[in-house]
Amino acid sequence: MPWRTSRSAPDRLRTPGGLAGFLKSASICVLIAGLLSPLGQATAAAATASNDYCGGQCSDILPPGENGNATLAQILLNQAFGTQPDHAEDQLGLYANLAKGASSLTDSTINTFFNDASFGVSSDQVASTEKPAGRTDVTIVRDKKAGVPHITGTTRYGTEFGAGYAAAEDRLWLMDVFRHVGRGQLTTFAGGAASNQGLEQEFYRNAPYSEADLQAQIDNAVANNGARGQQALADANAYLAGINSYIDASDSGRYFPGEYVLTGHKDSVTNAGTIDHFKITDLVALGSVIGSLFGAGGGGEVSNAISLIAAQSKYGVAEGTKVWESFRERNDAEAVLTVHNGESFPYASKPDSPQGEALPDAGSVTTEPLVYDATGTGASQSAQAASATATTTALSSARRGMSNALVVSGKYTASGHPIAVFGPQTGYFAPQLLMLQEIQGPGISARGASFAGLSMYVELGRGQDYSWSATTSGQDIIDTYAVELCTDDYHYLYHGTCTAMDKVEQTNSWKPTTADGTAAGSYTMRVWKTKYGPVEYRATVGGKKVAYTTLRSSYMHEADSIIGFQMLNDPDYVKGPADFQSAAQHINYTFNWFYADSQHTAYYNSGNNPVRASGVDAEFPVWAQAAYEWKNWDPSTNTADYTAASAHPNSIDQDYYISWNNKQALDYSTAPWGDGSVHRGNLLEDRVKKLVAAGGVTRTKLVQAMADAALADLRAEDVLPKLLKVINSSTVTDSTAADAVSKLQAWVTAGAKRTETSAGSKTYANADAIRILDAWWPLLVKAEFQPGLGSDLYTAFGNNLPVDESPSAAHGPTGSHAGSSFQYGWWSYVDKDIRAVLGETVKGPLAEKYCGGGVLSSCRDILISTLKTAAGTSASTVYPGDSLCSAGDQWCADSIVQRTLGGIKHYNISWQNRPTFQQVVEYTSHR
Repeated sequence: MPWRTSRSAPDRLRTPGGLAGFLKSASICVLIAGLLSPLGQATAAAATASNDYCGGQCSDILPPGENGNATLAQILLNQAFGTQPDHAEDQLGLYANLAKGASSLTDSTINTFFNDASFGVSSDQVASTEKPAGRTDVTIVRDKKAGVPHITGTTRYGTEFGAGYAAAEDRLWLMDVFRHVGRGQLTTFAGGAASNQGLEQEFYRNAPYSEADLQAQIDNAVANNGARGQQALADANAYLAGINSYIDASDSGRYFPGEYVLTGHKDSVTNAGTIDHFKITDLVALGSVIGSLFGAGGGGEVSNAISLIAAQSKYGVAEGTKVWESFRERNDAEAVLTVHNGESFPYASKPDSPQGEALPDAGSVTTEPLVYDATGTGASQSAQAASATATTTALSSARRGMSNALVVSGKYTASGHPIAVFGPQTGYFAPQLLMLQEIQGPGISARGASFAGLSMYVELGRGQDYSWSATTSGQDIIDTYAVELCTDDYHYLYHGTCTAMDKVEQTNSWKPTTADGTAAGSYTMRVWKTKYGPVEYRATVGGKKVAYTTLRSSYMHEADSIIGFQMLNDPDYVKGPADFQSAAQHINYTFNWFYADSQHTAYYNSGNNPVRASGVDAEFPVWAQAAYEWKNWDPSTNTADYTAASAHPNSIDQDYYISWNNKQALDYSTAPWGDGSVHRGNLLEDRVKKLVAAGGVTRTKLVQAMADAALADLRAEDVLPKLLKVINSSTVTDSTAADAVSKLQAWVTAGAKRTETSAGSKTYANADAIRILDAWWPLLVKAEFQPGLGSDLYTAFGNNLPVDESPSAAHGPTGSHAGSSFQYGWWSYVDKDIRAVLGETVKGPLAEKYCGGGVLSSCRDILISTLKTAAGTSASTVYPGDSLCSAGDQWCADSIVQRTLGGIKHYNISWQNRPTFQQVVEYTSHR
């Protein structure tokens, strides 16, 4: 493959280390010329487009680039000189430039910042054409601009074979990494660095599947879905054949990903070693990782119980419960809603008389150990340290909520056709977790993004005359059960019988890795499983020893969602919004799904929502007894009764939809804390509502609304004005405070954005105001709430919901350089409390007034005192620096990094809070 250089090596090579850090000091004494890819130039040929009803008005983007594979030579050149394999980062600049380019955007210039997502490739834009493995029933055409594979098959088998071959061409190493993550075997595969240990531990506890478990999930998904199940199995086998064909071809041609050499799986000189073929259970292992990251909402019942006990200890049972409920904001009257037409969808509501609760005795909870018998590096890296590494934090944060959507009905657009700007916010990685593709074949017609290794179908994208996308919804499909122990710590009562837990173990060992100095090591991961799921904690309840287990409805059902994706790709199935909702209903993970065609818009919330026993409060652990189990739950298959499709939040042709992981609808109790009066969903709601009120919405206007929200500081836009109102309730006489107030007010007046003074300046406008607020927020929250709550309860609530998640907050749940920001924080608590102190109307107020004990003058004193401290805090303290950024470099601290999961590194880009993969669509006609 050809290379190109797009930035200087010093800029590029300052990015943080990635997967295992094994590429930190890769030697370039290897004879690079002898390792060049032998692939020749492909013959250009025109691709045949299928029916496309978008009229050239469908666009998409997925940074950094489509090509996520690199030979050893390309990796070494990238490490030494910053050169890039072709199409490795050519979508990164397009994506980054929207931050400053949105203000001058027009419909005709949208594809300056996005790819043309029309079906097919015009003859003058064909970069290459290939017949994988010499097959005559499938052709892969790649376009010049982005190198996207356009797969066209004349048979279903050939089409899926081509999809697998293209996936391996673009993501083989990443696919291999994640099939090992899904099995808890990453360290054995890629080395024992802290990030690798953290990744495999993160997922093994949640899904400790044996090979038999993985196969059983495939068998059940096929058996339970008739002809579609059989077709899915055939598609998967054809897809695997394509992957394995590429593995064989790249091995014999010696152009396989260079990471295999750098991790000791292949020899660069003799070519000794193997790259294992993929098998069908690998797809389930991959699916379990993706499902855990993005589609497994709920859990946290033990943490909830600990904070409730702390509240009751502070205030007494009745008042403490009231305080806890006010901070929980289960069904807040001021929360922004996706379905905002007043329709109610009750789920997981607070029961009038809770039954079966098994709250732990205070101070008795301990986390179940996962790691045993650690040696070498395994002993020196604790599980906690490993899970705190940058890559692991960035990946695991995905389950907390990401992605956004803006969809406007044709009634309010200039053309009369609906418009959508939407996509998943899956984080920033190199190579990217998602990959772009177009698939055209019998029963399949789609273009868009799919998770690497699961791309037999497009998972988010467009069909012939419709587009769809998703955001993480997070509703509660996970419950915690307290199993009473008997005999010893590894037996429990199941329906009155003392039953042995099942012990599941995975022993990993690894060799020394010279690139990052990692020593040899080993450890065993051990999970104790019950019929109610894996053990996560131990405690006592009323003096009785219990194990707390975690049961999720998608456990042992990681493969089931394949049917829904198959339907979404089938042009004969999806012909309108009702068909779309039916397809989405077949996806058992927790997502919000959005749809647009030339006439209609639609929304559906997916997930197997278990029907809980009467009186069970989903917020807290319950006893593992028959009376409190899910209705008609069968532990042998982990199946139960689930709420009907009509009970899930859903809608067709609402005036507009927005979603940024906010509350779905009235009375729909979701798992995340923080769905209150201020949520980042408000950043979209306020802008789209204003556009709809004015009418005449265009693609340009909707993209601009998204891009404007992507640069907004939620705290500054929605909370800071009220804080300043308290401070300005009297004349500010202190010069330091007055100067800070002046800077903050100027920033609010200018729009409260974190944006560069000019494109590429790497300096923020209103930089000092931004520094002050970044320093002030954690100080003011603590000073506002800790005196009233007390240290124990303040800490417990902070464990439920982090105080801050600004772009530069390495301490936040998403970690630094992650892009996604302002999903989790005490924005709503501060907003409600300050409004209450000001005497303003608050729907669903906190149980008490906290700032200054509810006295305006005292609250003002607290705000001014903490503001003065913040104003005097240096930039180097606020932005302490890391391996990428110098201390005090504000822009760099915010910047987005494509975290390396392979050998190729990319430059960091200016902060934007927007989806990773994104579509802009407006269909002109319909079949």
